[in-house]
Amino acid sequence: MRVLGIDPSSQATGYGLIEYAEDRYRVLDYGTIKPSRKAPLPQKLHEIKAGVDGLIDQHAPDEIAIENPFYAQNIKTALILGQVRGAILVAVAGRARPLFEYSPLEIKKAVTGYGQADKGQVGVMVKALLNIEDEKMEEDASDALACAFCHLNTRLFQKAVEESKI
Repeated sequence: MRVLGIDPSSQATGYGLIEYAEDRYRVLDYGTIKPSRKAPLPQKLHEIKAGVDGLIDQHAPDEIAIENPFYAQNIKTALILGQVRGAILVAVAGRARPLFEYSPLEIKKAVTGYGQADKGQVGVMVKALLNIEDEKMEEDASDALACAFCHLNTRLFQKAVEESKI
């Protein structure tokens, strides 16, 4: 199974692609989609959507997981983040891929075992769990990989439960 994880942001939308096969995780790609900082919001949204379209076309993930934050520091930030998520959801729907959403708490718990872990702890655990030696990995990319890892573990658990019922 190949999963694209996405950490939405208007400044740097993180993405991470993980494949699980033969009882092994393999990181295929990760990085950030960074729209022009000076661009108006509609242009940023277009760039983010186009970036997600390109990732889906290039890597053909089976499923996509996105972080679904339940709060923002202020109303303006929350509205912008909602619009970024909307652009991503349109890209995913346009490519007819299944979408799964996880809260930051669920993602942090899946990766670190602690739902209140900070971004640094998540980054350290993502690198350890996925055997990544990139010291310059951006937090947005590690958060996206954490989202993909969370989804893969959730799906693998669901599959194990279903198989045990048979």
